[in-house]
Amino acid sequence: MQKTMIRAAVLVTGYLLLPFLIRAQQNPKIIHLFNGKNLDGWYTFLQKSGRNNDPQQVFSVQNGNIHIGGEEWGCITTNAAYSNYKLVVEFKWGVKTYAPRINKARDCGILIHSKGPDGGSQGIWMHSIECQIIEGGTGDFIVVGDSSNAFQLTTTVAKEKTDDSYVYLPGGDTLQFISDRVNWYARDAAWKDIKGFRGANDIEKPMGQWNKMECISYGNELTIILNGKIVNHAFNVVPTGGQIQIQAEGAEILFRKVDLIPL
Repeated sequence: MQKTMIRAAVLVTGYLLLPFLIRAQQNPKIIHLFNGKNLDGWYTFLQKSGRNNDPQQVFSVQNGNIHIGGEEWGCITTNAAYSNYKLVVEFKWGVKTYAPRINKARDCGILIHSKGPDGGSQGIWMHSIECQIIEGGTGDFIVVGDSSNAFQLTTTVAKEKTDDSYVYLPGGDTLQFISDRVNWYARDAAWKDIKGFRGANDIEKPMGQWNKMECISYGNELTIILNGKIVNHAFNVVPTGGQIQIQAEGAEILFRKVDLIPL
């Protein structure tokens, strides 16, 4: 049953994504959000330290990579807002983890369509739509909003839940989300929040290897591709643009590419 669902997700979503890929090929202009040297174009925000105050150097550039230590929770945020684009990031996990997630799955995320005050209502991240990066769950959607219609997405899901959350399935039941998460199509039903978790059908590469994630936003649609495979898709996404945040959430992670291709 699960293998049939996986094949259906790949085939159906492939047709949905084709127009976005054609637009990207027709517009080769690339905006390098990370220049390989410094964090120009970004500012830092930390839960305890606030904006542009990073005494522990949670965020730095090392050996041509963005290095996020994870000692304190927060994010780097683009100065500019964006809409209608393909965002391409290449990342790999580091070794270190920190309390309160020292023995839990390594966790991060790309927060797009970010709006409102830094820190949002919880003082950590601006309200946004998250393209999740977590061991075993990279490709999940999370609405990081305020439980109102200001931040929402709609997608089609399977009847069976995984880790008590709905799972993306083309042709499934249509549901609107104003909070909570939508798991990527093959998230392991036995997923546990433990460091180093690997699922039977994981597309994310093993610890220490580089991964490529693409977040495609066009109009009110949003698609995530992980290592060349489509893993999640949403429509009726609100809002349709905003700033971009990259999280620090208790795990060391490196980014060697953060590119944006306008569509």
